Amino acid sequence: MAIYDTMQFVPNDIVTVGIGMAASMGQLLLTSGTKGKRYITPNARVLLHQPHGGFGGTSSDIQTQAQLILSMKQRLAEITAGQTGKTAEQINEDGDRDRWFTAQEALEYGFVDHIRESATDVVGGGGTETS
Repeated sequence: MAIYDTMQFVPNDIVTVGIGMAASMGQLLLTSGTKGKRYITPNARVLLHQPHGGFGGTSSDIQTQAQLILSMKQRLAEITAGQTGKTAEQINEDGDRDRWFTAQEALEYGFVDHIRESATDVVGGGGTETS
C-alpha cells in the first residue's frame, strides 16, 4: 500500500500505463492513476482477485491474520470501487475468484480510461517528446 499511498499523497497527476499484465496489486495501482490518465496497451490483461496470504502459528495468530486479510480485502474493494464507479460489494463479488480482463474489458469496467498502442498517444507523449 506504500506505493498507492504515495500516489495519493503527491500533488502531481499520476499517469498509469498497463503493459503486459497488471495483476493483483498491479490492478490497484493501474486503476489508481489520475482519472483520464489511466492507459492500457491493446494486448495487456488485468487481474482482479481477493488478497492472498499465508497463515501459520497458533490458532490465535491465525485468527488475527485472517481478520487482517479480510480487513484488507474490504479496503481494496472500497478503493477500487471509488476508482471504477462500481460498489465495493460488486468489486468483492467480481473478484471472488481470479477474474482476468482484456484491455477492452478493463476499459469498460473502469480500470482504465484509454487503450493506446504507443507512448506518443498518451498525455505528455509518454516522455517521448524532446525540446
